[in-house]
Amino acid sequence: MGERDAVDRVDEPATTETLTDDLRGLGVRPGDTLLVHSSLSALGWVCGDAQAVVDALREAVTDTGTLVMPAHTGQYTDPEMWSNPPVPDDWVETVRAERPPFRPESTPTRGMGAVAECFRGYPDTVRSRHPTVSFAARGAGAEAVVADHAYDEGLGEKSPLAEVYDRDGRVLLLGTGYDTNTSIHLAEYRADFPKARTTNDAPVLDDGERVRVEYEDIETDTSDFEELGAAFEEGVPGAVERGTVGAADARLVDQPALVDFAVEWFEDNRG
Repeated sequence: MGERDAVDRVDEPATTETLTDDLRGLGVRPGDTLLVHSSLSALGWVCGDAQAVVDALREAVTDTGTLVMPAHTGQYTDPEMWSNPPVPDDWVETVRAERPPFRPESTPTRGMGAVAECFRGYPDTVRSRHPTVSFAARGAGAEAVVADHAYDEGLGEKSPLAEVYDRDGRVLLLGTGYDTNTSIHLAEYRADFPKARTTNDAPVLDDGERVRVEYEDIETDTSDFEELGAAFEEGVPGAVERGTVGAADARLVDQPALVDFAVEWFEDNRG
C-alpha cells in the first residue's frame, strides 16, 4: 500500500495524540505489559510515521508499564534453508563465515515492520541477546523481560514471551492477524505433540570477540495460527477486546489466556 492510498483511506491524519486516545479507548492501560505486533500501513496516514506510533504506545502504557516488540533477525537463520529467495549453494559457507556478529544494540530487525524497527532504535530501549528471535523492550520491567534469553528454544520457557506470560501481559495486534502472534509459539513448546528439532549457529560478540554459538530448537509452524485465533475468540469470551486504532483493526489479547488455550488446542489438533 502506497502513501497515496494511506491518504485516501482517512479523512484526517493520525497523530500521536489521536493514536494514544484510540489505544486507551481499546483498553490499553498505564502499567500494562504490552507485546505489540503492528502494521504501519494499516493505520492510514500517520503524521510522523512509525515514530508517532511508538510515541503513542509509550504514552498509553506510561513509564510504569512495559512495552515489548519482536526484534527478530532472519538474516541470522541457516542460509541453507533460505527460500525467499534462496541463495546459490556455493554462497552458503561464505554467508555463514562472513556475516558480522549479531549486536543487540545495533543489528537491524528484518521483516518486523517499520514500527518495531523504529522502537528498536530508541535510546531507552533494551534488547535480548538471541541472534534470531530477540525482543526489544522499554519501561519499568524492560530489563527483566529481555534478561537471560536462552539460545536454545528461543521462543520457549527462557524467553521474553514466557516473561510476558508471567507478568499477565497482553498482546496488541495493531492491523495484523494471529499469524504474526509470536506468543502462540510459547504454546508450541508447552503442548504435548510430536515436534521436529533443528540446530542452528550464528555469530555473536563475546567479550568483544566474534564467536559462533550453536543452539537447538523445535521447528515452529504458523500455518494454523489464524484458525487457532478464531477458535480462541469464540471459545474464551472476554479475552479479546476489539476496536480501531487509526484506520487499523486492532485486537487487545489476554496473553496467558491465549497461550493456555493454544496448548490444549495444539494437543487436540496437532497429532
